[in-house]
Amino acid sequence: MFISVSGVFRVVDGDGAWEFEERVHLLEITMTARELGIIGLGTMGGNLARQATDEEIRVVGMNRSPRPELESIGVRMIENGDFDAFAAALDRPRAIYLSLPAGPTIGDELDALVPHLDEGDVVLDGGNSYFRDSMRRAHRAAERDVYFLDCGTSGGWEGARHGACFMVGGSEEGFEIARPVLERLAVDGGVLYTGPSGSGHYVKLVHNGIEFGMLQAIGEGIELLTDGEFDLDLPAVFDNWSNGSVIRSWLVDLMGEQLRERGLDDVPNYIEDTGEVNWLVEEALKSETPIPVISQSVMELFKSRGEQRNAYRAIAMMRHGFGDHPFGSNEAIQNERVTSRVRDESRLELSVDDIAGDRRNDDRSEPRGE
Repeated sequence: MFISVSGVFRVVDGDGAWEFEERVHLLEITMTARELGIIGLGTMGGNLARQATDEEIRVVGMNRSPRPELESIGVRMIENGDFDAFAAALDRPRAIYLSLPAGPTIGDELDALVPHLDEGDVVLDGGNSYFRDSMRRAHRAAERDVYFLDCGTSGGWEGARHGACFMVGGSEEGFEIARPVLERLAVDGGVLYTGPSGSGHYVKLVHNGIEFGMLQAIGEGIELLTDGEFDLDLPAVFDNWSNGSVIRSWLVDLMGEQLRERGLDDVPNYIEDTGEVNWLVEEALKSETPIPVISQSVMELFKSRGEQRNAYRAIAMMRHGFGDHPFGSNEAIQNERVTSRVRDESRLELSVDDIAGDRRNDDRSEPRGE
C-alpha cells in the first residue's frame, strides 16, 4: 500500500517487513531536465536555446518574429501569442524561461501565459526586472498555484551559449523543479538559490552595480595609460594583466580583445544603459548605505551623454566673479597648469633647504582668488 508522509511516498508491505521511500517529485524533477520552454529568442534567449539543444534538451520556443535558424537545429517554434499550443507542447511540470525586456512586457506576458499552465509549473524571469516587481509577480502567480522565479542571469551572450550564471529567488519547491535544467545550462557552480521572491533579481542588481564600478575603474585606467608620457601598446598591457595579475578578469580580457579589434577613436564617446543600476542607487539612498563608487559610475554614464548644457557655464560664471577667471579656453591659464609647480617632485623628496630656497626664489605673480 502507499502512504503519503510529508511529501514522501512510502511503500510498505502488509507485515511491515520492508519499506522503500522516494520523494514525490523525483520523477517530475528529472523530467524537467529534458525540456525547456523559452519565450523571447533574442540574443540571450536564442543562445540559451542553442546551448540547450547541444545538451539534448528539447526546446519549445516563442518569439515575435520567426527564427528559422533555431528551427533548423530542432527548436519547436510556436506562433507568437498561442499560449494554449505552447503549454500543450510541454510536459508537466513545465519549466518556462522568459527572456524579455524588464518592465510591463514581463507582466503582460505572465498574465497571458499563466491561465494556460497547471499547478506546479514554473516560470522563470531571466531578465533584469526590478526585484520588487518580481515579488509582486510571484504573489500573483502563486494565486494560480504556479511558481514564479526571479532568475538573475549573467555571463552575456557567451554565457547563454556556453554556460551561464543563474541567481534564483522564489519558492524553494519551484527552484527544485527548475534546478536540473538550470544546472545543465550553467557553468560549474553557476546556479545559486538565493532565497525568497525578489532575492535573485536583487543579487543580480548588486552584481550589475559592481560591474559598473569595475567598468569605470578600467575606463579610468585607459585614460591614464593614454594620457601618460609613455607610448604604450594597450592591447599588450591588457594581455599582460590577464595573465596572473591581481586585476585579471573577464572584463580585462574583453578590454584587450576590443583594443585589438578597433581603436578608441573609432568608438563614440557616449554610453547607453537601461537604467537598472539607478534602482540600486535609489535603494542605497533609502537605506542610507554609502556606495560612492557605484553611484559615481552612474553619474559618469550620464556625463558621457553630454546632457549638461548649463552646469559648467554656471561654474565658469562664479569663478569669474570671485577670481576673475576667464571664460572659455585661455592659453595663459593652460600654461600656468604646467609651470605653476616649481619642481615635479613630492615634498618628501625635497630637503628643508630645497623648500626654503624655492620660497625665496618664488617670483610668481600674485595668485588668483580661490
